[in-house]
Amino acid sequence: MDDNVEHPPHYRHGAHECIDAIRSMLSDEEWKGYVKGNVLKYLWRESSKGGMEDMRKARWYLDNFDKI
Repeated sequence: MDDNVEHPPHYRHGAHECIDAIRSMLSDEEWKGYVKGNVLKYLWRESSKGGMEDMRKARWYLDNFDKI
């Protein structure tokens, strides 16, 4: 079963995930801004689009901020 929070299939090409490529191209400060922006995006749209899945996505970014 696909997991749209942990490993979304639409963000994978072969063995590579988009998030890993993005992280490798950003400085630590840029990465911090990227993560903060995504957290805010998912919290913002939770009531009008993704519901609890968006809340889980926001949490994913917070939990994985310093692991990637």
